[in-house]
Amino acid sequence: MKFRYSLQVMVVALGLSAVSINAVHAQASDAPASDAPVSGSKLSPADQQFVQTASQSDATEIAASKVALKNSQDPHVRKFAQQMITDHTKLAHGMAALVSKKGFSTTPTADSALVGKLQTLKGKEFDQAYVEQVGVEAHQRAVDLFTQQSQSGTDPQLKAAAAHALPTIKHHLEMAEQLAGAMKGSS
Repeated sequence: MKFRYSLQVMVVALGLSAVSINAVHAQASDAPASDAPVSGSKLSPADQQFVQTASQSDATEIAASKVALKNSQDPHVRKFAQQMITDHTKLAHGMAALVSKKGFSTTPTADSALVGKLQTLKGKEFDQAYVEQVGVEAHQRAVDLFTQQSQSGTDPQLKAAAAHALPTIKHHLEMAEQLAGAMKGSS
């Protein structure tokens, strides 16, 4: 008992409260900090559906963007694709880490019909399909999905993660819309 008390005093004296430790851990993992414990709580069916849909979206973005690196000759499309791979890989890893702590796991698979269709296209035809379907349309759906989750999800940490990811997804949509506009202007 005495040792436990002295350890608590040392922790407080060093300024390392449980909240600041959680904040440091959250910053290190690039997830939003929360005072709520991450113990094996379960996700509601709606939260599970959000995770499944968001994970498939990330997997599709990554797979389609890898195709873009091979099939596109446009440096702007290739730059956008590389950014999508980087950002969606980071988002996917963050989501997987969070939900695994809650006893939920998913094996995301990409939309094989969309990725398969993109694999058959080349040049400007590919660029237009990729930017419209993966860049603009998929990100519009993702903004709606993450907005809804950040407002009405039942798990507070998942809501916070959705809110944390939303600016990145909105930025992707803006980038895609600009790219689509530039492509239409040059056609």
